[in-house]
Amino acid sequence: MSAYLVVDVDDLLGRLQRRAFAMDPYELALRLRSAAALVAGLPNPDALKAIAVAQWSVYQSSGASTEQIFDAVGFETFDVPNAQYSADALVLHYFDNDPKPVDELIIVGTHPALLSLHERIKMGRHARVRVWADQPPDSEDVIYQPLESVLGIATKTVALYIDFENISISLHEQGYAVNLDRIVEGFSNHAQAHGQIIRMAAYAPWGQRGSLPPLVDSNLREISDDAPSRLALANIDPVFNLPGKNSADMRIAKDVLAYSTQPESADVFIIASGDRDFNEVFTALRSRNKQVIVWGVRGSTSRQLENNPVLQIEYLDDFLGLNRYPPAGQTFPTATTPSTAAFTPSQWSTVVIQYDRLAVPHATEDGIPLTLFQEHLRSAGAVISAQRGNELIMQAVAMGILKLTKQGGVDYVQPISEHIIVERTRLVRDRIVVRVANTLDVRGWEYVNYGFLLKGLAMDRDLEKPGLNVDDTWRSEWVDFLVRENILNRELVPHRHNPDDLVPVIHLSDDLPMLTGSLKTVGAGYIVTYDDLDPGTEAQALRDSETNAMMKRVVVSVDQFTSYRNFTWCPLGSLHRRLRMYDSGITFQRAVEWLLELGAVKVDEYENPQSVYRTKGISLNTNAAMVQEILRERDKFICVLLKLYGLRQPITAAAVGNHITLTELSLNLWMSIMEGENVLNPVPGKPGVYSLFRTHHTVNIVAESCGGSVALLPPA
Repeated sequence: MSAYLVVDVDDLLGRLQRRAFAMDPYELALRLRSAAALVAGLPNPDALKAIAVAQWSVYQSSGASTEQIFDAVGFETFDVPNAQYSADALVLHYFDNDPKPVDELIIVGTHPALLSLHERIKMGRHARVRVWADQPPDSEDVIYQPLESVLGIATKTVALYIDFENISISLHEQGYAVNLDRIVEGFSNHAQAHGQIIRMAAYAPWGQRGSLPPLVDSNLREISDDAPSRLALANIDPVFNLPGKNSADMRIAKDVLAYSTQPESADVFIIASGDRDFNEVFTALRSRNKQVIVWGVRGSTSRQLENNPVLQIEYLDDFLGLNRYPPAGQTFPTATTPSTAAFTPSQWSTVVIQYDRLAVPHATEDGIPLTLFQEHLRSAGAVISAQRGNELIMQAVAMGILKLTKQGGVDYVQPISEHIIVERTRLVRDRIVVRVANTLDVRGWEYVNYGFLLKGLAMDRDLEKPGLNVDDTWRSEWVDFLVRENILNRELVPHRHNPDDLVPVIHLSDDLPMLTGSLKTVGAGYIVTYDDLDPGTEAQALRDSETNAMMKRVVVSVDQFTSYRNFTWCPLGSLHRRLRMYDSGITFQRAVEWLLELGAVKVDEYENPQSVYRTKGISLNTNAAMVQEILRERDKFICVLLKLYGLRQPITAAAVGNHITLTELSLNLWMSIMEGENVLNPVPGKPGVYSLFRTHHTVNIVAESCGGSVALLPPA
């Protein structure tokens, strides 16, 4: 039996995009091929001749890997620059050379030229022609099937608009911990139950400190500053509006009414808000034949909405699975904050920092008066009102961060020193402040370079605890947090070698109080031990595996940069930025110093045609044994990738491991290097599956030396 599947990729992707169907290209290609084999009655998809037709140069210029994805799934990719001649090209290239009549022809597309294909080829006596599209063709000789039914796409589309300020405050007032992880997951999952989601937006005064109740994650860590980015990662657009009820209502109403008039707007509109101010919006939506669903919070939703018989009301309490804060006097167990998780600054850290700042002149044995502390939080900008300050303090009491006592009719609060948030916040703050203070004292500087400070903190033994000092991003978050809390000051000053280039520097705040006992020891007796490493010192006596891995990354990255651009050197700063995600503290620095020691690289200041100043750069010594060894390993690894590509096998670590002799650690390292250098690109929606960037500069060069066989790498 001869069965063909012909897919007009340009037409298919364009129509899906116009109808706002977001679908993974890999999943799309896989479903089409599997469904075609099923309806043709074939034993497996390999018996099907699948052809993907497109103007592939369009996708290459946009950086997409669509052609590689279709090729990996099992399609033959056929380039047709002009769809008008698609049938002619297919007949000449495929059907004229096939003497057997076609028994099953499935066409995915709507272009008239492609739909006429069955009239120009030899069809069997009982042959069937199917067209999968979003509109039926004019011909009555074909079997039409809607594309949505073939792909299993929901017919209804959904738009979700979230009054996040209203919802979060309502949940907080009802005693719920506003768990952003569960809210995001619950919103997405429950909206999908109503159809295909094509739009989600959350409205709030993002970035306005204290305007929202504390937002926590599933480990009860405060993450208010990360809320917009977390929403964006979940495809929920964080839309900013000024604080206040009317601001969000008007913005949402305007956006909903404007969008609902568009011809391809959603079928279902979900408004997450309990305000009755949306009644006119609901009326307008229903007049446009839109289904309206309201998500509210029990006890905070307008009765006028609840009593409206034409509205479908759903309560967030029923499907978000949020936990309530415990009654006064009870606390959350400290085990809810795992010590192994990265401990990042939060609103609870702000409570601790601001308490210690206020405690210097005002604390007694019982602590600080609650009313004084809540007013201090307001004046420090931690909350927008004293009332919100009181709510934040009482939540900290419920979590066991603060202790509440009453003396002489006055409520007092003070931190519980044993609580993990209190203990770690103070430790991190003190270590950073001590390091800045001692560097300024010992060296006689006016400020500390930001990068120099991060490098020093990376080597701080007192921060070698679970969840602390995990990477430069973690250290940057804490330094920036202390700047916001006015413990440190951050400025931009001209670079000493290039006055036009401003660099960030850190110094202590002018009004820094003596915070805890550890700071009282700051003085000239402290010796700074985090100078730039010298390759000849004992610190470099042993080369760890992480440094070895970074050395390979450096050599491969420099070779690719210089080869592609025909340069003799690579800017050291840009190289570090490219490899920063793999640099835990000073690994990059150690790797460069080892390469220098072994004569594999040269670091110097080079003339830069784009600047009047010289630029520090790095170049490879191609005669060095280490450089040659690393590049040979790279070339042999790429040859294996080319072999899998030629065999049309999915590229995974396991597949590569079948053709190569490497330890699991080395195999994963080379897979990571190839991904970092864009030789391999992850296939969307398929973890661990990669596509080869066949036209990559380095791949093209290596391909010439691979020949017909693939040499195996030696055991690592």
